[in-house]
Amino acid sequence: MYNRTREHKLTSKTKQILRDALELPPVERAELAKQLLASFIMPADKNMDALWAQEAEERIDAYEKGLINSVPAEKVFDKLTSQNQ
Repeated sequence: MYNRTREHKLTSKTKQILRDALELPPVERAELAKQLLASFIMPADKNMDALWAQEAEERIDAYEKGLINSVPAEKVFDKLTSQNQ
């Protein structure tokens, strides 16, 4: 359920939008929430995406040539877990 104790931080216009949104059917509220959350996601940086794609390709090539080894995910997670304890 919605926590009204935080409502005081909203402007009157925002409070009205919230009241209206809470009256929407669940499916429409979910879609509205999804779109609002998506508005916080930063747009993709095409240059950064290209650099990561190149890095991934280079790592795959190195693995296939035997230049690097793989590590089972379980071992990686176990190591991370032990470091964080």
